[in-house]
This record gives sequence, C-alpha cells and structure tokens, in this order.
Amino acid sequence: MTVGADVEAEIRRLYFAEHWKRGTIAAQLALHADVVERVLGSFGPKPGTPRPESRVLEPYLAFVDETLDQYPRLVATRLHDMLVERGYTGSLRALRRVVRKRRPRHHKAFLRLETLPGEQAQVDWAHVGEIVVPGGRRPLWAFVIVLSFSRASWGELVVSLDMASLRRSLVRASRFFGGSPRQWLFDNAKTVVVERRGTHVRFNDQLLDLAARLHVQPRVCTPREPHEKGRVERAIRYFKDRFFAARTFHSIDHGNAQLIRFIEEIAHRRDHPTLQGRTVADVFEEERPRLLVLPDEMPSTDFVDTLTADKQGFVPYDGNRYSVPHTHASRAVQICADDHHVRFLDGGTEIGDHERCWGRRQVIELPAHRAGLVDEKRAARDLKGRDRLRVEVPAFDQLIERWLDQGRNVGSMVARTIQLLNAYGAAIVRSAVDEMIERGTHDVGALAVLCEQRRRRRRGPAATVVAFGSHVPECDVVPHDLGGYDD
Repeated sequence: MTVGADVEAEIRRLYFAEHWKRGTIAAQLALHADVVERVLGSFGPKPGTPRPESRVLEPYLAFVDETLDQYPRLVATRLHDMLVERGYTGSLRALRRVVRKRRPRHHKAFLRLETLPGEQAQVDWAHVGEIVVPGGRRPLWAFVIVLSFSRASWGELVVSLDMASLRRSLVRASRFFGGSPRQWLFDNAKTVVVERRGTHVRFNDQLLDLAARLHVQPRVCTPREPHEKGRVERAIRYFKDRFFAARTFHSIDHGNAQLIRFIEEIAHRRDHPTLQGRTVADVFEEERPRLLVLPDEMPSTDFVDTLTADKQGFVPYDGNRYSVPHTHASRAVQICADDHHVRFLDGGTEIGDHERCWGRRQVIELPAHRAGLVDEKRAARDLKGRDRLRVEVPAFDQLIERWLDQGRNVGSMVARTIQLLNAYGAAIVRSAVDEMIERGTHDVGALAVLCEQRRRRRRGPAATVVAFGSHVPECDVVPHDLGGYDD
C-alpha cells in the first residue's frame, strides 16, 4: 500500500514527537501495520535498542527491582519521587513503562465456596445516580441483599446509608424472604464496622442489637478482597445492566415498586448459575424452609435520639428543620423517625408529628406550633405571611423587590396578598403573580383583578376578599332611581 508524503510525515511526527506506539498510529490513521513499519523504516529504532530515557533509568533498575520486591503494590509516582531524591532526571512516563514490566505478578488462586441453604446472605450498596428533591439533589443508592445458596435477591432504593436505613432494609428483606439467614456478610463500611484491627472487628451496637433479635451472625469480608462477596457484586452488576440502565423514576416509591416487580418477574426466573436446569426461584423455594423463623414482633427500626431545638423552635434533622411548639425552644426533645414520619416527644407526650421530608434545607412547620407564638408576638404575623407566600407563590420575592423599589408599604401589600391567597387559593394567585411579573406591574389591585378573571374562567364561586370587623353593622343597601341627579 502506497501512501502520500503528507501521511508519511504524519506517521513520523506521531511516532518521534508524540511518542505514539506503532499500533496506535495504524489504528488512528486507518493504515495497515506493515505500512507504518515501512514508513518508519530506518528512521525508527531497531528492535531491542533501548530508548534514551531507558539509558537514563538503567543505573536505577536494581533499586527499582529491590523496592518492588519489598512493596509490590507501590505506585510508580511514589517510586519516581524516591528516584528523584537519588538523582534520577528521567521522566515519569519512562519509569512507568519499566515498572509495568518489572512489577512482581502474584497470581492468587481462589477457592470456590458453596454455602449451605439458609446459611449466608451477602449485603452491599451500589450508587445508581441522583434524585431531584426539594432544595436540590440527593445521591441515590440501591441496597442489595443476596442469599448465597439460591441467589435469590431483594433490593430497594435509599437516599441514606446510615444505620437506621440499614436496619429498615434488613428487616424488610427478612420479611420478603420469609426468614433470616444465619449470617450477614458485609463489606467494611463505616456504617457497619466501628473499628477494625486485623481480624478483630467491632460492629455498630445498633446492628448487633438487630442481629441478636433476629438471631443472625454479622460478618465482614477481608479488606481489599472483593471476591469474598462476589455473589452480591454480581447481583449489583446484573441490576445495573438489566434494571437501572435507561430507566428513570419520578420518586423513590415509584422506583422501588418497579424494582420489586423486576426481581419477582425477571431476576428470580433466570437460570441458576451452578444448578443446571433450575431457576433461582426454584432453588429459593428449596432454601426458604432452611431460613431462621422470624420473631412474632419484628424489631423496631425507627431512628430514636435526643436533639435540641433551636431558639426559633425548630429541630434540625437530616438536612431539614422540623418545628416543635415554641414552648420547647432551646430545649432537648426526643425524636422518633421512620421513612414516612418524624415525631417529637417530650417524655411520653407527643408534641409534633411531621411527614418525613427527603429534601435539602427545607423548613417543615405545623401551623399549630406557631399559633401561640404569633399570639404573643403580633409582629411575627407579617413575617410568617411572607414565608407562606414564598412557599405557595415562588415568584413572590420579585413582587417584594418591586414594592421596595416603588416605596410601597410592604406590610400592607403582604396582608392584602394574603387575603387574596385565602380567597382564591394558591393556584390562581400563583398564575396571576406570574402574569404580573411578565407584564412588569406590581399593584395589589391589579393582582386582585387578575385573580377574579381567572376565577370567572374557572366558573368558581365568588371570592370574599374583604372581611368587616364586628363593629360594622350589617345592613342591606337598597338601590334607588338616579334619574333626578341630572336636575
């Protein structure tokens, strides 16, 4: 094959100036390897001829071999630092080529272990993306547990890797399997292992409490030996390829419903990897009677702790702030949280019950918690009105800026807007404010007109915006003829 002079020049440039390999040049330029060899010809070094960089490194080869024999996992960058201190002037790239060839290769033999039915379950998490929540995004994790004998699996999506989340997942997995294995095999995650020195492991106390109640023995793998929990690793790869690929969720509950359906209808119907002619579901039915019987009353998995409310009467938890009665401001309260609710207790008395928020930097407030404080501090009403408008009408802050620019009484404007919100509802006021922002206006009277127009288009009941005090007598206004006014 004959190539032009420009191609020959490019081949030589890539080889001598950019230090590309011959095979890389042939692949990138779509040429046959023989063409590259012919073009380089006498220009290239003869086979076996050491490069100039290799000659610079030659006096240090004995030191490299000795160091790698003693520390086989030592990275080339650290070895380069050690050689520079000893006078080496060559490049890191040349050293890496030598280390790649001279690093001792220890081929470890692995023993395939088959566990007894009901003996072991392997547990791990996998990062599967992010989920949009109020206030930002949260990392999305998949909790996966696999029975080692049958390869039956269970999983769920979680946004937290704390001990409360782990306990909830383990209890749900036990209910799904209809029993517990005799061992849980974990990785050396900080959630599970509090301290480890060699083979001595100190587990998290809450995990030990759950294991004791379900009669399960917790175990951990050897560090940097992922093959010891290969069944759950393969299950995670299987879920990522077959389930999570090209799939989206609008909520965690939506994703978990799809995941459970996938496990029951697809994952458990696949062939067992070692028992020919049987599916995972068939082997699981054989293993199920060997699992440990669950207790009549399953252990509680709620997060329970004592936290201190701030001076505004909010308790920070999981990145959000939950309200308690203002009488408990700056005081310690007990928190009891699960997937759906966050409850606060004072002794044995419940003082607050909120829906669990998975967002970030959100303020979750019960109106009853602020009623007493508002009565004591009437000036707080305006501020709380603004907070409510900001939540229900996202563009409200832009209206406030225009009122300030025009020198309007912001307190009066907020009060009148709250009246419109109470009369027409959040959907109508939100749409009307968006139109005002687009038009560049700011008057509350115009906002009332826009709200009324939308109410009429929806054919809703007439709104009562003005409320008279008790001192105003109620009377009927009788219209009369106005014809005599011209006279």
